[in-house]
Amino acid sequence: MVDHVDEILKVMIRKGASDVHFGVDRPPFFRVDGDLMPSDFDILNDEDMERIAKQLLTPKREYRLEEENEIDFAYQMFAHDLRARFRVNVFRQRGTVAASLRLVNDRVPNFEELNLPLILEELSLERRGIIIITGTTGSGKSTTLAAMIDYVNNRRPVHILTVEDPIEYVLYDKEAIINQRELGVDTNSFLDAIRGAMREDPDIIMIGEMRDRETVTATFQAALTGHLVLTTLHTLDVVQTINRVIDFYPDVMQNQARLMLSETIKSIISMRLLPMVGGGRLPAMEIMKTTGRIREFIEDPEKTDMIKLAMEEGEDEGMITFDRYLLKLFKEGKITYETALAAASSPHDFKLLEQKDTDFSDKVIRRVEQYEHKVGDVTIYKGGL
Repeated sequence: MVDHVDEILKVMIRKGASDVHFGVDRPPFFRVDGDLMPSDFDILNDEDMERIAKQLLTPKREYRLEEENEIDFAYQMFAHDLRARFRVNVFRQRGTVAASLRLVNDRVPNFEELNLPLILEELSLERRGIIIITGTTGSGKSTTLAAMIDYVNNRRPVHILTVEDPIEYVLYDKEAIINQRELGVDTNSFLDAIRGAMREDPDIIMIGEMRDRETVTATFQAALTGHLVLTTLHTLDVVQTINRVIDFYPDVMQNQARLMLSETIKSIISMRLLPMVGGGRLPAMEIMKTTGRIREFIEDPEKTDMIKLAMEEGEDEGMITFDRYLLKLFKEGKITYETALAAASSPHDFKLLEQKDTDFSDKVIRRVEQYEHKVGDVTIYKGGL
């Protein structure tokens, strides 16, 4: 076994892995392009894992792990030839220590590098309201948030305050000034930090995650008092996100929650990270922008499921559903048909959408092929149009 965890992390970086997983009775596993694979390192035992945990943890964090059995934090590796930052979760499973580390880029990638649509530039420059980025773990939510914050940082003289668990991307002042607070280090809870933010004169507040009703309510209050709030939620699509936010509240408060959400929500962006043709990964997205019609559908629980229809009809305003975005990526040759079908919200609906698009394209091609040539202002056809 290697003497220090940094030696494993160096190999992880060289192999282009996004994550490494440590556990007893197995070797470290790397995640490369979305797939897990065992490394060439030895199988870890209890003593190995205890040593790795101590190398990652400070004494204060060791105490928290003993008390809470899991802990999130950031770890920085400094070597003569390499410097890197990781998001870390150390936890206990079956009575033994385990850990998962995700590599965080030292530089915030821009929208083009992340294959993000241009509509996110417009949304980043909103002045007030709530923007929610959703998706499963590892779908790119944190990186997308960082890219949006960095986009604003390059363009507007504002105060940006972030509350994170842990801090992933370290952001530096450019046009804006930025203060970053880490849970367990700079503040005791998201709720305390959001309440404190009201006295810290921010223009933009980035909340790492809405975790409970108190955090959601504080987010509403921040947006209602004129701030732009960027946050995340672990949900799969737009409609599920709206229902999840409302479900934080008991039945007697849900109508009020719907009103607050309809008044404050600017956009919901749901993400799924997919394998790309030729290697690497790119996001598929579902994007909702709030309109008067969508506000009505949020307020009325009987109409919330109709939001998807409003998004399908709102493409001119920058909205798009997952299935339409997947079809776009497939038609551009960026993902395979099998990848698109597996990621679709409804595989059946995706097949119909793809067939309808193909039929329309074939009809256009047939009409174009009927052109023979032009003589002056007269068009000669092969067949009648």
